[in-house]
Amino acid sequence: MKLLRFGNAGEEKPGMLDAEGRVRDLSGRCADFNGAGVSLAAIEAIRALDPSSLPLVEGAPRIGPCVADTPNFWCIGLNYARHAAETGAKPPAEPILFNKATSTIAGPNDPVTIPKDSVKSDWEVELGVVIGAPCSHVSEADALKHVAGYCVINDLSEREWQVEKGGQWVKGKSAPGFAPIGPWLVTTDEIADPQNLPLWLELNGRKVQDSSTSDMIFGVAHIVSYMSRFMTLRTGDVIATGTPEGVGMGMKPQVFLKPGDTMKLGIAGLGEQMQVAKAFG
Repeated sequence: MKLLRFGNAGEEKPGMLDAEGRVRDLSGRCADFNGAGVSLAAIEAIRALDPSSLPLVEGAPRIGPCVADTPNFWCIGLNYARHAAETGAKPPAEPILFNKATSTIAGPNDPVTIPKDSVKSDWEVELGVVIGAPCSHVSEADALKHVAGYCVINDLSEREWQVEKGGQWVKGKSAPGFAPIGPWLVTTDEIADPQNLPLWLELNGRKVQDSSTSDMIFGVAHIVSYMSRFMTLRTGDVIATGTPEGVGMGMKPQVFLKPGDTMKLGIAGLGEQMQVAKAFG
């Protein structure tokens, strides 16, 4: 299934795509897509519905983030071999974990505001993983059984704040709107292998990221199992699993976002996003 949220910001309703790609309204038939609303049990309850019995959404409403909120927003750093190489970093021996503020969540096509005083705002297409059941000390073999679905994330970053300000990376990752998510939360039955998904990003019509999740250093199952050794992953948690090569920080000379820039990005089977960068204020 492809689940989504539609409507004005702060007023979104849950929905799903039918077999013809039309939006069907799930209001009153399920909870919003956060926490228990994306549990494996909630997903199965939605699967039991007949899409043709649901109200058809007319017109072209705004598509909101495919999750309403998340208990925790986790990220994995330097998780693509060629991305680590372009930054001059040694490939990590274990997954690099960090947080992103949940207030970053935005719709997949909402404008991206370049933060006040930012000079190095950057793009990152990433595979997002949404946890569907709590897990602690889960084996790698069982890890994907705890996943509700996958989505596209643009893990936007302010590189000066991330790298040059000291402390943890979270400062450079957490500006408002720095995590467009969606358009869809695609359930796991539609994704045969999360480690074989082409993903890409275009900047002003030029493809700058063009890779596959097969270049991940640590796959989704390993990441979920590894994280569950140190914490309990909660239902509704989102994990951004890293970005491939082609970010602005890795270019020579470096390139960063400026007002008017357009980012278009997508992952096979998970849909596409499009954002226009705008100045603060």
